[in-house]
Amino acid sequence: MSFLKKGRYIAVEGVIGVGKTTLTKLIAERYNGKFFLEVVEENPFLEPFYADKEKYAFQAQIFFLLSRFKQQQELMQMDLFSNFIVSDYFFEKDRIFAYLNLNEKELGLYETLWKMMSRTVSKPDLVIYLSANTDIIMSRIEKRGRSFEHNMDRHYIENLKQAYDYFFFHYNDSNSLTINTDKLDYVNDPEHLELILKQIEDFTSGKKYIDPFKKI
Repeated sequence: MSFLKKGRYIAVEGVIGVGKTTLTKLIAERYNGKFFLEVVEENPFLEPFYADKEKYAFQAQIFFLLSRFKQQQELMQMDLFSNFIVSDYFFEKDRIFAYLNLNEKELGLYETLWKMMSRTVSKPDLVIYLSANTDIIMSRIEKRGRSFEHNMDRHYIENLKQAYDYFFFHYNDSNSLTINTDKLDYVNDPEHLELILKQIEDFTSGKKYIDPFKKI
């Protein structure tokens, strides 16, 4: 089974700043696919959320939920059977943030909305989870220089990383490939990019964890 051909939908996932958007574009470019990127910076509650998470968590989360659902409807209209599509997120990731940031009452309302929306969302044929340690993630966030991520809370990123790891350890709804990117620089090192692409090309089905750097 090839996941790199027409009719396939691949989602690249990972913690904020890990490099999922960059890899999404590189995969689409290499295999003549279309990339589909999450809209993040349009969320008016995002910057206030990073300043006061407890006060703005619910507003930021609901905005993202509705935005991601709208984007998923647009993705489905792209005709998955005629295109190879790579996205830098998938809809189920929304719950990772919800369970990390919302209180019990807020989660009750959130779950009602999420369950109604998720019924009509397409699942990826393959989810690629880019894993990295917190120090690496913090360094990558700093390098990309987004204003609303200035002085990002390291404790929050650590908790988010643990939530992502837990989610993908238990995730079985789609094929999944977890890649340790601690020592990978697929932006500046062509060999590292080839290692990742080779792992995707060779992937068949199920659930797999790899550390491509060990093969150098």
